[in-house]
Amino acid sequence: MVDEISEECGVIGIWGHEHASRIAAMGLFAMQHRGQEASGIAATDGREVRLVRQMGLVARLTEYCAEHGELPGHAAIGHVRYSTAGGSALINAQPFLIRHKRGPLAIGHNGNLINAKALRHQMEEMGHIFQSTSDTEAILHLVARHPSEDIDEAVRASLAKVHGSYCVVMLAKDRMFVGRDPMGIRPLCLGRLEKAWVVASESCAFDLVGATYVRDIEPGELLVIDEKGTRSLRIAESTKRAHCIFEFVYFSRPDSLIFGHSCDKIRRRLGKQLATECPAEADVVIGVPDSSNTAALGFSHKSGIRFEIGLLRNHYVGRTFIDPTQAGREYKVKLKFNPIPGVLKGRRVVLVDDSIVRGTTLRSLCRMVREAGASEIHVRISSPPVRHPCFYGMDFPTETELLASNMSVEDMRKYLGVDSLGYLSIDGMVNTARELEGQFCTGCFSGCYPDEELNKPERNQTALPL
Repeated sequence: MVDEISEECGVIGIWGHEHASRIAAMGLFAMQHRGQEASGIAATDGREVRLVRQMGLVARLTEYCAEHGELPGHAAIGHVRYSTAGGSALINAQPFLIRHKRGPLAIGHNGNLINAKALRHQMEEMGHIFQSTSDTEAILHLVARHPSEDIDEAVRASLAKVHGSYCVVMLAKDRMFVGRDPMGIRPLCLGRLEKAWVVASESCAFDLVGATYVRDIEPGELLVIDEKGTRSLRIAESTKRAHCIFEFVYFSRPDSLIFGHSCDKIRRRLGKQLATECPAEADVVIGVPDSSNTAALGFSHKSGIRFEIGLLRNHYVGRTFIDPTQAGREYKVKLKFNPIPGVLKGRRVVLVDDSIVRGTTLRSLCRMVREAGASEIHVRISSPPVRHPCFYGMDFPTETELLASNMSVEDMRKYLGVDSLGYLSIDGMVNTARELEGQFCTGCFSGCYPDEELNKPERNQTALPL
């Protein structure tokens, strides 16, 4: 995908392994696609929690650890970040580490808190001092100010005060906390590595470290892991489930289990449903590598049109949305993708992508395919038009940034310079994941959000009394 959606973040936690920080780093490598801005690891040896963070890719983190030594300890948490709340700076890199009346506490967070600004304002009025601009820091302040001496209750009660999407891993000197929001918006799973426990945003991290998937962390669950074993607490109850369907469309690796189901299987179904709803007369089907290849395969299987590798991706070029200028983005598209004229020349091409956000880089890509000799280009998108902002962690906060909010499908077709443009319907998208019927957030497509306050015109960010 080249249309500038960023993933939110990825988290990992390990308890009960003599090389916990090394295992955490390996797991972060597997989830590098979820964030390329910064990474970090916190580890405990039972007496102290130590932290290392670096801007850039996980490789920079491991290089630092190789030079300065592996963080000691039997438990560790890790984080890869792309900023959705808070700017791009080392001070906003996670995990965060504080020391409060109950001892050291580190946190890594995937998601976005819709009431973070209101909570922060209330606490600043009370004299709290914030070190970062990240919404995650508000959770630590809530824990630190909680009156109970029982850290389990302090963490549980603090998570109950925040609204929005969160999967958190928290590390004290003698235990690890794993929490997920009551609607289960972001994925988080639990695994076993011999006698050690492992948690991660995606199960592909388990594959790399040799762990076995056990189950998903339940929505609204707070899992506490210490030397006595595991115990499950309830943060809050909710009958509503609102899994982010973009995890299947784009965010997650196809080899991961997401919300307990194969991402590869559902992504192929998206492509098949797309071929049913938006057929095209063409000679070849190509995907925008890598995230759209699986949907393109599904489109090919259903339509009977041959799948080809028509675009070659250079994996050593940074993601296009990181460049702040349009000219820079277009230049990086050319660096990142190269069309294969032998596949495209004189052919009617179905170009499958997973979504269109701003449309600028997809426009450049379509121009490249045309220049490589394609006689026709039929763009097919394996999700509905993205017309509304996301408040749960995706990187397009306003309608003004969204092409589909400002243009009709026909106008977008002309803007892209292609022969036809077709989108998957919302019902068609949701029905592909029929195992999770009625359990998705489709707010960025439909404008209807699982948090009712976001459906109000003023979209207030509410906060509970502190």
